[in-house]
Amino acid sequence: MEVEFKTSQFELNRDVFESVCAFLNRKGGHLFLGIRNDGTVEGIMDSCLEDIASNLVNNANNPQKLNPPYYLSTELIEVEGKKIIYVVVPESSQVHSTNGKIFDRNRDGDFDITRQTEQVTQLYLRKQTTYSENRIYPFIELDDFRPDLFEKVRRLAKNERANHPWQNMTDEDLLRSAGLFRMDHFKGNSGFTLAAVLLFGKDEVIQSVLPHFRIDALLRVENTDRYDDRDDIRTNLLDAYTRLTDFVRKHLPDKFFQEGEQRISLRDRIFREVIGNLIIHREYINPFPAKLIIEKDRVVVENWNRPHNNGAIDPLNFSPYPKNPLIAKFFKEIGMVDELGSGVRNTFKYCGIYTTGAIPEFIEGDVFSTVIPLKGTTQMTTQMTTQMTTQMILDLLSKDPSLSRYKLALAIGNITEDGIKYHLEKLKEEGKIKRTGGTRGKWEIIN
Repeated sequence: MEVEFKTSQFELNRDVFESVCAFLNRKGGHLFLGIRNDGTVEGIMDSCLEDIASNLVNNANNPQKLNPPYYLSTELIEVEGKKIIYVVVPESSQVHSTNGKIFDRNRDGDFDITRQTEQVTQLYLRKQTTYSENRIYPFIELDDFRPDLFEKVRRLAKNERANHPWQNMTDEDLLRSAGLFRMDHFKGNSGFTLAAVLLFGKDEVIQSVLPHFRIDALLRVENTDRYDDRDDIRTNLLDAYTRLTDFVRKHLPDKFFQEGEQRISLRDRIFREVIGNLIIHREYINPFPAKLIIEKDRVVVENWNRPHNNGAIDPLNFSPYPKNPLIAKFFKEIGMVDELGSGVRNTFKYCGIYTTGAIPEFIEGDVFSTVIPLKGTTQMTTQMTTQMTTQMILDLLSKDPSLSRYKLALAIGNITEDGIKYHLEKLKEEGKIKRTGGTRGKWEIIN
């Protein structure tokens, strides 16, 4: 069960952090404050909303309450005319405790395993063997990190949220808050992790920890045996992200697209996701070099992977699996990637417009491959196009139920108002949406 309801009408329930802890330790989940266990929406008192959200975020960053601390973000949503707080709690690559107790989760809910030595041991072993980003380097010190990167991260985090708690933290506290300092409860040592080194480390420190680390960006259009241009990247992940983005902008044409009232760069939207996926979901302890290769009719991206499944990923039916949860969470906090899973769907959406109908490929295996076609040769099936358009409409209406057919057509692109009308009628027939309030009314999504 990956959904938990808490009433929290006037204040946080006492057991909220038991669920947060259990979600972090297991497979993540969705926490709703303002809903009873039976699903009845009670809502949260308006005067209490800000305090409850603030208490949740602040306590999650307080090692006395949640250890190690973990930054959570809240979203205020309205259901049945009542206000509730929604929190996405991802799976963590660390073992967390709350008030000195370790919680895990099964179908029956949260349960305390603190005194169950075997289960605690299995939990630590699973985290350590699965997530190499947790590897501890006890001799790494703050002087091994670049001070300018901390300032860059604070600036980016502030752009995402004006009162982001990292603004008022020391460099060391920021690293601890992001889960980049941890203790090995079996070996008895503690220190900064591989994730910390990859994100903030000086170049020579990264090479001493991972001598094989590099990302190869190549242009192969005229000289297909070697390359026309190359960037051999052996630096921290923040600068690597920027250099890969600059390489793509240098060698690929841009196309602008009107999405709603905003003009966006299709190229940047597509490769923001592709580059983010390469950096975030790579298995770094393997010497296989990551590659981004721009060819005449396609872009191929490869990185070593720890596969959860094998074969092509279907954007309409797949479960995202975080390979480096801490690094993924970090990049999301500074606005460089979207929620896990939405990036793949966005790439399919924008690639179809950028390449006039061609669709990308995401192939999971020991080597994770992404192929972005540059010519419209591979066409979507009618069924896939219909399903994706329907899902886009539902996503847009969930954010703004008052959207007109005209604005929906602008937001989705490559579809007319009559096409939007057709899909809306189909959704009404299927009982997925209904119209309330007449011509000046709103759409209501029916679960």
